[in-house]
Amino acid sequence: MINVLFDNVNFKSNSGPNGFAKKLIKALEKDCNIQTEISKNFIPDIQLSFITSHYQYAPIVQRLDGIYFNIEQDFKSLNNSIRETYNSAAAAIFQSDFNKTLVENWFGKKEFTYVIRNGTDLDKISSIKELSHPEINKFENVWSTASSWRPHKRLGENIKYFMENASKNDCLIIAGENPDVIISDPRIFYAGNLSWPDLISLFKKSKYFIHLAWLDHCPNVVIDARASGCHIICSSSGGTKEIAGRNSTIIVEEEWDYSPIRLYNPLKMDFSKKEKCDINSVIDIRKVAKEYYDIFKIVEI
Repeated sequence: MINVLFDNVNFKSNSGPNGFAKKLIKALEKDCNIQTEISKNFIPDIQLSFITSHYQYAPIVQRLDGIYFNIEQDFKSLNNSIRETYNSAAAAIFQSDFNKTLVENWFGKKEFTYVIRNGTDLDKISSIKELSHPEINKFENVWSTASSWRPHKRLGENIKYFMENASKNDCLIIAGENPDVIISDPRIFYAGNLSWPDLISLFKKSKYFIHLAWLDHCPNVVIDARASGCHIICSSSGGTKEIAGRNSTIIVEEEWDYSPIRLYNPLKMDFSKKEKCDINSVIDIRKVAKEYYDIFKIVEI
């Protein structure tokens, strides 16, 4: 039995890292010899620190969720605690090859680093019913996109791609808070912030999922959409292409040199520059949990 302390996780939140942590705990406790419940006699063998750690109770395995590189923020100060945790951690887990290269360019290389991409609960997804709504059912194909909308998520480009590539009998459903582009069109619907089961229900109704975010790391919505059967359309920038699935559509962009940038001023896209993805990453959270468990065993020794 390995006791694992989940550090810097808000279990009341469903945001990307926190939502993933809850899925990971469930899989670790179900399939691996792991205990994460904190009881009076709980003494951690491993401290799994999400992004940063302010206290150390056991050898740290840092799970990195990207770093700050937006020149319109005080990125150096924002990165300080992440760098300190990285330097003191016994091992570091990156969400993608993109993340690994980014962090190593900024913080330097270290021993015992691993790439484990995010996963999702395939059993739970299979139990959720496809969305059925009279207004939506009249369309031939449903396209969807979802995010907590900020400029680098490029909602405008997502909408533009749909308008240029969808048939007249298709619709686009936009989920998520704070959409920064509002279009009045009978084929475009704004669903607002949805619960995870409702999001999965939407994805299972959708034929296509668009995620043209610039320099995203390992977005859980893409994994969930792929697991729900969507064909993914994403940018070549960042780590999204690593989880989009084989034969997904990749819009090719210029390579980034990992220097500080204005993240909220993303590049315009050329949709004619397309290629098919040839990466078939694991998205089953039970298999992902086993990879984490194998690292815990190495660090515990």
